[in-house]
Amino acid sequence: MSVFVIADLHLATVNADKSMEIFGKRWKNYISRIRDNWQLVVGNEDTVIIPGDISWGLTTSDALEDLLFLDALNGKKIIMKGNHDFWWSTVSKLSAFFKDNNINTIQILNNNAIEIENYIIAGSRGWFTDKSMQNAEENVDYEKIINREGIRLKMSLDEAKHLSLSTGKEIIAFMHFPPIWSEFQCQPILELLKSYDIKRCYYGHIHGNYLCQECIEYDGIKFYMISADFLNFLPKIV
Repeated sequence: MSVFVIADLHLATVNADKSMEIFGKRWKNYISRIRDNWQLVVGNEDTVIIPGDISWGLTTSDALEDLLFLDALNGKKIIMKGNHDFWWSTVSKLSAFFKDNNINTIQILNNNAIEIENYIIAGSRGWFTDKSMQNAEENVDYEKIINREGIRLKMSLDEAKHLSLSTGKEIIAFMHFPPIWSEFQCQPILELLKSYDIKRCYYGHIHGNYLCQECIEYDGIKFYMISADFLNFLPKIV
């Protein structure tokens, strides 16, 4: 059984007004391309990790059709929160929502770690520390957000380390925001990853940049870009 990853699906199966097709020709027919590519490479016994920006829905009810679309695709899915996942709720409420709507193939990574195949999966959403890197509203407390994301990442890595000590499996980190991008470095996140001896980290969020390197290495950690449009909507094997 294989483990795949792809971020930033930005599903809008019933909300055409939020389609990503306005963001360039690579996004044309992206939802059908996600479905076709996914079904081509992912088997029912495989797992796909999705580090955020899953649905444009504003509430869980708004996101239901997108989640049902995702649930119907092959394999198991592990989802994380992105900056556009406004429909996201608490783990307990989401779990109940999934149960009520017969969504059975989606698992949540949020302040925890998950053992899958030969890996221990950990991570958090992350954030940019430099407001010039983020199109957010004014008066956003970047330091507070980064501190909170650091706490969440540490909780996830602590559980991952406990699982790894008993299994010997590699811990792999998944983020929505890149911990490092061009000249930007999120040092609190980078220091956490290094302190837990993480060797691989996968991130999304970046769109429209198709000439950048797929993988860069910094301080002994390999960082992989896995935004859906960068991958041409084909899940990448971990």
